Amino acid sequence: MTGLTQERVLEVLKQVKSPDGKSNIVDQDLVADLFVSDGRVVFSIKVPAERASELEGLRQAAEKVVSILPEAETVLVALTAEKQPGSPSAAPTPAMAKKTPQMGAPKPAKLDVPGVQHIIAVASGKGGVGKSTTSVNVALALSAMGLKVGLLDADIYGPSIPKLMGVSGQPEVLGNKIMKPLEAHGIKLMSMGFLVDEETAMIWRGPMVVSALNQMLREVAWGELDVLIVDLPPGTGDVQLTMAQKVPLAGALIVSTPQDLALLDARRGIAMFEKVAIPVLGVVENMSHFICPDCGGRHEIFGNGGAKAEAKKMEVPFLGEVPLTMEIREQSDTGTPITVSNPESAVSKAYGLIAAGLWQGVIQPSGDAARSAPQIIIE
Repeated sequence: MTGLTQERVLEVLKQVKSPDGKSNIVDQDLVADLFVSDGRVVFSIKVPAERASELEGLRQAAEKVVSILPEAETVLVALTAEKQPGSPSAAPTPAMAKKTPQMGAPKPAKLDVPGVQHIIAVASGKGGVGKSTTSVNVALALSAMGLKVGLLDADIYGPSIPKLMGVSGQPEVLGNKIMKPLEAHGIKLMSMGFLVDEETAMIWRGPMVVSALNQMLREVAWGELDVLIVDLPPGTGDVQLTMAQKVPLAGALIVSTPQDLALLDARRGIAMFEKVAIPVLGVVENMSHFICPDCGGRHEIFGNGGAKAEAKKMEVPFLGEVPLTMEIREQSDTGTPITVSNPESAVSKAYGLIAAGLWQGVIQPSGDAARSAPQIIIE
């Protein structure tokens, strides 16, 4: 059998013994979520929760045998640990341990990403608030300041960065199966959108997502970067906790709209980062108002000033407002962000000031310095 197909991948995976040593992981139906396309192979291996930590070697063996296939350019493998019924004494998986911390338990080690000086997470409590658009334009604004910038799309289920940056294709695989990031507008990029087809529904369990994120973060040739912006998925789930516990974050930027519902979720996001001792570098109020292109009137569609008031209440820096404009939407859809297409616009200048305030919070992390970031209001 030739060519990279699901059948070919399953055939070579039969070389990997099952945890009981009596058969292989294919015949015991332990391979799940298998995706094969254009040199990319992604799958998970179902293992008992009580044995998850000791079976990392099995995951590595499966990854190795598939990587040997000439057509396999990118391979992502994760262990999916599920507690079996009637096993109350099963040891907690890493994800379970996060929810039930024990006194005196050692904190997970935070491993540096080679070449990357600072890592900033961009987060939101809920979807639809413009977090990815903010991530892209803040990254570009930081680049315009002369910094070397990378952008990691950590939203596995709904990657937006390829569309927003106008980039398609898949990363080149270098020696030792390290991926070379794609580039656009001077920014190095990595996203699950480069590894799977656009129409593919990512129906993955938490461990699979965390494993994919770890590979996109640490198995990428980022080179020398001053800052890596990580566009997190909305909410406070596995990805956010993994980033907070295992990645040396310089801090987080919270994006919200002025709407009460969005602010409620933003508050949870701030509380989560503070609970895991990650500094919140600032809050941005996106879609703060709409300026009618015909009459010039200002319309506060989602309210106004709520994020600023919430930042003050939570004692974190407020970095500014970004209005809702037709131009942001149009340029985002075409893959040319507004900070590139119209760098002199009021919106681009707002992103520039937000980026400056964010960077100030990174290089001067003391409380007083962080709270002296500029307050930006666009009329």
